[in-house]
Amino acid sequence: MGDRKQAREAQDDGFQSFVIGRWPRLMRTAFLLTGEQHAAEDLVQSTLEQTFVAWRKVGSADDPEAYVRRVMINAHARKHRRRLKEFLAPRDDSGLVREIADTGDRIAQAEDRSALLEALAQLPPRQREAVVLRYWEDLTETQTAQAMGCSVGAVKSNAAKGIAKLRAIPGLAEMVTQGGRQ
Repeated sequence: MGDRKQAREAQDDGFQSFVIGRWPRLMRTAFLLTGEQHAAEDLVQSTLEQTFVAWRKVGSADDPEAYVRRVMINAHARKHRRRLKEFLAPRDDSGLVREIADTGDRIAQAEDRSALLEALAQLPPRQREAVVLRYWEDLTETQTAQAMGCSVGAVKSNAAKGIAKLRAIPGLAEMVTQGGRQ
């Protein structure tokens, strides 16, 4: 009985360490997917609840973060599947609901962050996911395809279309070129 308790405590400690270490990145990804701080917190929380149940398996995987990211994307997609327009609109005259900035985040350092977030919010769901995962999470095409549950070709197509739409917005072309890959 004591060995079981020690194993469970070690598993709980591993999960806690994972959450503490990955929280800022998970929150950034969730915010970019949802466009709202509270919705991002809810998404991360529900993702971590699902992940905790399977942590013994997830924690011993080669890339637990990839698994958690996939759970998050699937949860987000399920929640918004029936909406045609799932993305954030300005909340009031002052602009968008703000996220807590990650100091290492290049987007957080952009001069016109609100314009970029508004433009990102206008992309269709799959394009937004592809752009967020490829360019802000800096995943490879293969990692993005795994996270989105689609082919590498679909990632390339959605990312290219999303970037093209962002480039078409006056004033954002420079930000997209500087923040993304060519």
